[in-house]
Amino acid sequence: MRRSLAVCGASLLTLSVAAPAFAQAPLADPADEAEVSQVVVTAAPFAVSLDSITTSVTVVGRDQLDVAAPSGLGDLLAGQPGLRSTFFGPGASRPVIRGLSGPRVLVLQNGVGLVDASALSPDHAVASDPGEASRIEVLRGPSTLAYGGSGIGGVVNIIDDHIPSHLPEGGIDGRFSASGSTVDQGRAVSFGLHAASGPVVFSIDGVSRRAEDYEVPGTPVSRRLATAEGLTVDPSRTVRNTDLKLDAYGVGVSFVNDEGFVGVALKQTDTVYGVPYAQITAPIDPDDEGPVAIDLHQTRFDFRSDIPFKLGPFETMRSSLGYADYEHAEVLRNTGETGTRFLSKGLEGRIEIVQREIGPLKGAVGVQGLSRHFDSIGDEASIPKTDIQEAGVFTLQRLDYGGWGIDAGLRVDRRNLDAALAGRVASAPAASYGLDWIGADNAPSFTNVSGSVGVFIKPGDGQFYALTVARNARAPTEGELYSDGPHPGTGAFEIGDPNLDSETVLSLEATGRWTYHRFRAEGHLWYAAYDGYIDQVPTGDVEDGLPVFRFTQSNASFHGFELEGTYDLWTDGGRSLSAQLGADYVRGETDDGIPARIPPWSATGKLMWQSDLVDAHLEVRYVAEQTRVAAEELPTDGYTMVNLYAAVKPFRDPDLRLFAELRNATDEMAREHVSFLKDIAPLPGRSLRAGVAFRF
Repeated sequence: MRRSLAVCGASLLTLSVAAPAFAQAPLADPADEAEVSQVVVTAAPFAVSLDSITTSVTVVGRDQLDVAAPSGLGDLLAGQPGLRSTFFGPGASRPVIRGLSGPRVLVLQNGVGLVDASALSPDHAVASDPGEASRIEVLRGPSTLAYGGSGIGGVVNIIDDHIPSHLPEGGIDGRFSASGSTVDQGRAVSFGLHAASGPVVFSIDGVSRRAEDYEVPGTPVSRRLATAEGLTVDPSRTVRNTDLKLDAYGVGVSFVNDEGFVGVALKQTDTVYGVPYAQITAPIDPDDEGPVAIDLHQTRFDFRSDIPFKLGPFETMRSSLGYADYEHAEVLRNTGETGTRFLSKGLEGRIEIVQREIGPLKGAVGVQGLSRHFDSIGDEASIPKTDIQEAGVFTLQRLDYGGWGIDAGLRVDRRNLDAALAGRVASAPAASYGLDWIGADNAPSFTNVSGSVGVFIKPGDGQFYALTVARNARAPTEGELYSDGPHPGTGAFEIGDPNLDSETVLSLEATGRWTYHRFRAEGHLWYAAYDGYIDQVPTGDVEDGLPVFRFTQSNASFHGFELEGTYDLWTDGGRSLSAQLGADYVRGETDDGIPARIPPWSATGKLMWQSDLVDAHLEVRYVAEQTRVAAEELPTDGYTMVNLYAAVKPFRDPDLRLFAELRNATDEMAREHVSFLKDIAPLPGRSLRAGVAFRF
């Protein structure tokens, strides 16, 4: 099925990246930062505070999530230092971490995979909404080792309360938030409730979102794309086919006591969202089948526990198990006809056994396993039916002598694939490169070893410095190995390579944190050298109206930095005025040239007021132009986004907040370079959003 996204064929190659600042959550206030910084759950099974992590971690807490703009996962995180979004319209977004995305960024729910299809294509939504989360943790660099090769670029862990892990105070607690926005006539509701009967705790929660097509300051199709392709653009200032309907709800039950908990949960996710297309009036493709919607459904069952395990040097065992049955269909809106269907069903589990602390030593060992069945059915099913089996073992150890210490980790992974290649005929472009799918290896195995060592020092109060070196390895995905066919989601005809080897990266990261009375800052300087970097390279050919890309391997290097700091300008009791600054930069290079969709540098400044009655901030975010582009990629203009936010706490009650925010106050035309759709779907224009958040 030729999606209308590909109406311009080769022109879609020029589409680059979106980091929708309109959806960025307000930065946490100091009280929230103090709350979430005690333990970073994702970094290690044992307790490690945010201010002593040896690499880069971002935590988004419940206070932020309660008032954040309803959005996909990538859009929520975009704008934090080092983070952008694959923005494919409001319906689908995944995080981009330090310029890397797709299969190099691992998205987890409570420590195990989502078993969805979001890593295969940017138009596939993540099957978990941020509105369900109690907190979200983002790991960059060497700290991802505990989760295997799929997190070679970063790990995002969505932590929720579907399975209660504590007894609610007074026997019951809950939350509720609701908001509406003008730019897309959006509305959203999120809620959660825990109720206890003795040691048994029941939970119910849900999120519901609705949105119409969103408005932009000018015509959606960029001047650069129109000029390059000779297009006559539609003058409308609405990005059509970007409506969204999402409902997710779950129930859970657990047994909780002073020593831990054991529980189960069931969750259903249903969403239908439109895929943006090139809004042009000429030339018209006579084969265009019209706008497409994605109809997604997932049923997920989870088990979690945290219980004593008194055996030898160990004291605690934590386990997570998730089973998911996922399907999405690409539906022609003009006819209701279903085109390609993607199905993913599987089970992933993880067990972590934590050691007793012995002097300065704390540590853990763990195992992780995955069994997944993937299939795609339809005219554009470019990846064959594949069974994937994964197994990994790991250990993390930390020596902390107070003034200095060492972090170390080691992991061994094995990945086995079994693809249905019998009778598969190679496309004309694939055959021209000598590919014979029937004779290709349909059951490759990859064994990878990853390790990291970090040294940190604390030379004085308020100072922390760390240097970490790591080697991580990632096995190629089924898409990179076996793709052969049109992929309108990326505007390309993609051809895999069944002979790909594992991709390895040697990385070095320097970390510094400083706290001096009114001043707090954190910086990261990093470098990553890849051996066997898997990338899509244009061949210059065209097939089915789409440019042909092949997956190849080469050497590559990436480097950059992230910096953020806060200074308290004035404090008086419960009132304070502070200034915040954040910045990031990424640069990449491969043997095949400049990699596509590398984000330009950015800087964000914020002035924040806090009091018992009112919290408010003014944010100015600058994203630079990107002129250093890959072959077939268009440059992107820079932009400046101005955002205003205020929350009132009636009766000085911090559990009740009435909030409002003005996003993109100057109605700036903004196109972000990391989205495939940046030249046909810019970020939304000026929008007023208001809502209420309440906890009890």
